[in-house]
Amino acid sequence: MPTHLAFLRAINLGAKRKFPKDAIRVACEGAGFSDVETHINTGNVRVTSSLRSRPKVEAALEAAFLEAAGFEVPTIVFGQDEFAQIGKDAEELYAERELARHYVLLLKEPVSDSSVVEALSTDEHHTVVRGRACHLLLGPGYEAGGVDPLRVEKLVGVATSRNYNVVSTLAKKWC
Repeated sequence: MPTHLAFLRAINLGAKRKFPKDAIRVACEGAGFSDVETHINTGNVRVTSSLRSRPKVEAALEAAFLEAAGFEVPTIVFGQDEFAQIGKDAEELYAERELARHYVLLLKEPVSDSSVVEALSTDEHHTVVRGRACHLLLGPGYEAGGVDPLRVEKLVGVATSRNYNVVSTLAKKWC
């Protein structure tokens, strides 16, 4: 059975969107997923299922999360090979530059025109789209300006952000 990696968007933000990892695990198991494992409390979950289609896995998880949490939880799912490549890309991009921060936007759908997103790059800060991931490579002094993560998110569609450490750790741990 295939293993899927799911990343939940906009949970544990404020008092009304609480969805702890133990509740996520229970919701996944209740929806028929097995070998459920979570990583930290930011909505990272690995599941095994007989479902093979990414949209079907996403729909099943989103329905289970809505029922369990009481609010919609957009969920972005990757197969192990696809996420392993995101991890490799993150490592390669991280090694190429001196960065203050490296965020990875995990995308529900591929970006239709990556050049529009990548055009937001500056001399110090870069956006790089690879597959269903958009890497925000923020150089020293990123707080003073440069690539605006919220603007990037508006261009890429439904996405959830993880930092370099989470992405590289999960690529090694789950792929």
